[in-house]
Amino acid sequence: GMIADLKDMPEGSIVLLHACAHNPTGMDPTLEQWKQISDICKSKSLFPFFDSAYQGFASGNSNTDAGAVRMFVEDGHYMAMVQSFSKNFGLYGQRVGALSVVTESEEEAKRVQSQIKMVIRPMYSNPPRHGARLVSTILDDPKLHSDFLVQCQDMADRIGTMRVALRSKLEEKGSTKNWEHITKQIGMFAFSGLTKDQVVTMRENFHVYCTLDGRLSMAGVTSGNVDYVAEAIHEVSK
Repeated sequence: GMIADLKDMPEGSIVLLHACAHNPTGMDPTLEQWKQISDICKSKSLFPFFDSAYQGFASGNSNTDAGAVRMFVEDGHYMAMVQSFSKNFGLYGQRVGALSVVTESEEEAKRVQSQIKMVIRPMYSNPPRHGARLVSTILDDPKLHSDFLVQCQDMADRIGTMRVALRSKLEEKGSTKNWEHITKQIGMFAFSGLTKDQVVTMRENFHVYCTLDGRLSMAGVTSGNVDYVAEAIHEVSK
């Protein structure tokens, strides 16, 4: 498992971790499990590199969803995190995000920043500002920030409701498979368990699309199409 793999990694390795709403499984460690992961990373001198693309869409609370990252900082890790605001701010076309690095000292931070500038200069030099300005405007304004938090909760709740509806529809259609994992998972995606062949059949016969490993976008499931999606999944999996 994950713990055994971490213990077997060479000292100084970089470990990529999803901060919340793990993609594609939708299964996040508990805070107790995160603490265990943190302790192993510390003892092995591993470098945590967090990917945070769905903050606010896991629990519905962006502060709760930042719990693992904040724990690692409090535990004294030198680490990095990439954030995407494409999903939680509805700015997918802007590809706006941020890279944060926790260093040992201000002097080290300056050296890291210098190296980052050397990397980005030949790649894109100066990115468009539109998305970043929108995000900073919302986060810096108390009223807009509050609205953002409420809307993230609304989105997480809606996705949760669709999880329950999809599972219920599958069970109503007589599926003998256990679909409990759909409601146990969190975030935008459901790791359905469909095989590659079943996904292709569903695509060709029902025009319902997901990745070949069976990952469904729960954000694309609505009250208007959940019955059809359930029917498609049932037909190819029975």
